Amino acid sequence: MPIPTEREGRPFAPARDHVCRGYRRRGDFVAQAQEFLAEGLAAGERVLYVAPGDEAALTGQLRADERCDEGLERGAVQVASVDEAYPTGAVVDPAGQVDLYAAATSEALAAGFTGLRVAADATSLVRTPAQVDAFARYEHGGHHTNTGYVDPLSFLADPRPMTPLLIESTVPRAELADPRPSDARRAVLATAPLDLPADEVDDLVLAVSEIVDNALRHGRPPVRVRIWAGAGQMVVSVHDAGAGPADPFAGLLPADRSIGGRGLWIAHQICSQVTLHRHETGFTARLAAGRPW
Repeated sequence: MPIPTEREGRPFAPARDHVCRGYRRRGDFVAQAQEFLAEGLAAGERVLYVAPGDEAALTGQLRADERCDEGLERGAVQVASVDEAYPTGAVVDPAGQVDLYAAATSEALAAGFTGLRVAADATSLVRTPAQVDAFARYEHGGHHTNTGYVDPLSFLADPRPMTPLLIESTVPRAELADPRPSDARRAVLATAPLDLPADEVDDLVLAVSEIVDNALRHGRPPVRVRIWAGAGQMVVSVHDAGAGPADPFAGLLPADRSIGGRGLWIAHQICSQVTLHRHETGFTARLAAGRPW
């Protein structure tokens, strides 16, 4: 397993955590492992050092650190050779690995230790695609059926409430009925707060123009545009009486055409938030710039 070790600029990870760090020189790994295991010993844990080489050599690497040396003397440190445990090119059994470490943890607890800490160099176990696949499944706990899974088509097509943003509880700065895209663009520019970056305003202007054009072309009247603006934030909703796009992936995937049909896709790319809502009264697209939440 990859070596659990420190995060940049922070103490070593707490118990039950699992982190990975690469190294360029063998000595770097040994030094990191010594420090990590010594902290485990100080916390009352049994520690296990797993690396390439024979067990005598691995024991010698730990004896160079007096804290680990003391742990070896009292039986709190164990070593295991990757080379001896796994033949060259071996593909780990994900479930077997989990069972192995679960048993080792139970044994450590039964022996009076507070837990099990492992520093391991498993480079030789992740050299081939098959090894990487198996090790990744082990690292992520194996495959389990997600009983809450919903097919994306069904999930996206199912109507659900649109959670109001706080700014929407205030009076809109502007409301437009059946506006032309140019009218909507001017309204956004006229109500944009001064502290909202100009590039975000420009992006919102473009997105609103695209969505209003969609509503006029593909939706049903009336088309209603509402604009809210506050400190460093802006929200625009575009509502029409139509049912909205027939494709539930509209806006989430680029339109399969060279010209037109990209309004929702563009909006998703350039706005800080885009929410689409189908309701019995019609279809609403809500666009945000800045931090409206």
